[in-house]
Amino acid sequence: MPDPKRKLLEAAIDHVARHGVGDLSLRTLAAAIGTSHRMLIYHFGSKEGLLVEVVREVEARQRAVLAGLDLGADRSPFEIAREFWRHLTGEALRHNERLFFELYGQALQGRPGTTEMLDGIIDDWLAPMAELLGRLGVDEADRESHARLGLAVTRGLLLDLVTTGDVEAVTAAMDRFLDRYARGVLT
Repeated sequence: MPDPKRKLLEAAIDHVARHGVGDLSLRTLAAAIGTSHRMLIYHFGSKEGLLVEVVREVEARQRAVLAGLDLGADRSPFEIAREFWRHLTGEALRHNERLFFELYGQALQGRPGTTEMLDGIIDDWLAPMAELLGRLGVDEADRESHARLGLAVTRGLLLDLVTTGDVEAVTAAMDRFLDRYARGVLT
């Protein structure tokens, strides 16, 4: 039998992916996922606590996708990077990405219940990205800085995407980044 907290988290993730959060109240969210606001408070402490957990889980899932990318010998690093970019820019993640940036800003401002999101927000990505870069042949001494730059470019373009909705423009910008920067690193 699944853990009740996990089951509620999964339902909240699904709800956010389909509907976003906007000004959604904890009571409305609870009703939408078949529970009470008291159960959400019991398991997550607050609406912000629940949303931070949603973001953390969605981020963990994206790192799992990154780790599972097929690096077959017949695939170029550019094809691999573009595959991950297509995944990140898919409509299914749009509400979660919007939530990520909303909570990120609140956490940076010190809003109660959100600051825990900052723990690992960068570092949790650097190791898997550096590991992938190592599998692609990047020198060990350079991996972390390249991972940090790749993370910054990706997040910047995702912020552009949730702001403008212009998938074509942000994909063109990512392609430019990959063509100009990554070619020098990955070839």
